[in-house]
Amino acid sequence: MTVHFIGAGPGAADLITVRGRDLIGKCPVCLYAGSIVSPELLQYCPAGARIVDTAPMSLDEIEAEYLKAAADGNDVARLHSGDLSVWSAVAEQIRRLEKHGIPYALTPGVPAFAAAASALGRELTIPTVAQSLVLTRVSGRASPMPNNETLAKFGATGATLAIHLAIHALSQVVEELTPLYGADCPVAIVVKASWPDERIIRGTLATIEAKVAAEPIERTALIFVGASLAASEFRESSLYDPAYQRRFRGRE
Repeated sequence: MTVHFIGAGPGAADLITVRGRDLIGKCPVCLYAGSIVSPELLQYCPAGARIVDTAPMSLDEIEAEYLKAAADGNDVARLHSGDLSVWSAVAEQIRRLEKHGIPYALTPGVPAFAAAASALGRELTIPTVAQSLVLTRVSGRASPMPNNETLAKFGATGATLAIHLAIHALSQVVEELTPLYGADCPVAIVVKASWPDERIIRGTLATIEAKVAAEPIERTALIFVGASLAASEFRESSLYDPAYQRRFRGRE
């Protein structure tokens, strides 16, 4: 048997890879984080599948499900929101699987920041304005941030920031970034990107707290900060310039 860790995407049931969808359909056991993974994804499970919501479970209890599936010879589809490469808690599960010699595989998914950028209708890397995107978060009860990974240090670069899991610390975000980006720096908050109740709040570092106070956000929100969010007067890239010679263009 194999445990298939599957990036289930940001929310919408059709924002999952074909490979991920097909794996769900082949696995007689499905574990999913019900607090953040859309239940609509469970429609891809085969008839009679054992479906377990891991939201209320401890890591020990999840490990026990893997051991049971291994004993029964059943493949497992383990669904995590977004993509597995960031903030998925997959690493600790893999460590336990390796301890037991249980095979596993990872299938990537659509990350939340990509779905949120699509909701905004924005490219986040704009020529001469911003060419870097920093995915980060703030310290929380579940996991503190390393000492050198601070908003101030990332903000000093001027890069576009995609701040995850931080809506509860919006005042901290504003306080730390305003001296670096300026009070008029654009901010966009995407709540539940790709879900039916998706919503967007736009403002600046000077106005965003008041706007969120008027439209409270409880969770599942991503905060973008950076000049790229509102840039309109920028130089076009050379990529499609008629005078730009590149390998596949073949211009004389």
